[in-house]
Amino acid sequence: MGSVEEEEGASVTGEASVARPGHEALAEFGSLPTAEFAFPGPLRDRLVAAILDGAKTSTTGLVVDYEHEGEALPAVGDRSVVVDSDERPVAVIEVTGVRVAPLADVDLAHVVDEGEGHTSVAEWREGHERFWHSEEMRAALGDPGFTVDDTTSAVLERFRLVADLRPDRLRADRL
Repeated sequence: MGSVEEEEGASVTGEASVARPGHEALAEFGSLPTAEFAFPGPLRDRLVAAILDGAKTSTTGLVVDYEHEGEALPAVGDRSVVVDSDERPVAVIEVTGVRVAPLADVDLAHVVDEGEGHTSVAEWREGHERFWHSEEMRAALGDPGFTVDDTTSAVLERFRLVADLRPDRLRADRL
């Protein structure tokens, strides 16, 4: 993750500055759309932890999923509230880049920036196909036979952490 621009009320930890909003600022974030990574459970917990620690700065979705949900593709500058497995808001992220490409064109830089520890595109693809071919994903898409292949259109999204909303991270002087 590149350096995160310092914002008013930011708390500096390590190389990155991430806003630590007080209660008054939380209302502002409440109007943002929700970002859900995977389904609630261990995978979401790992992905959210990777976002919060700065390891995850990219993600991959499928165009078919956006179409099924009737959602627009993300755009640079879009902000959303990341929720954990208990649907609690834990972070605000901002889209810094979006590219639609066939799965065959996903590169190692994107894979590494997903922060899941994959060291090759093949390893990344295997893990993602397991998720996309899962009963849970097929049920969410309403297609029990859903599969992906090299030509499946993927949404390759880059983002930055804007704010850490966990209560234990709120600055005492802003409460």
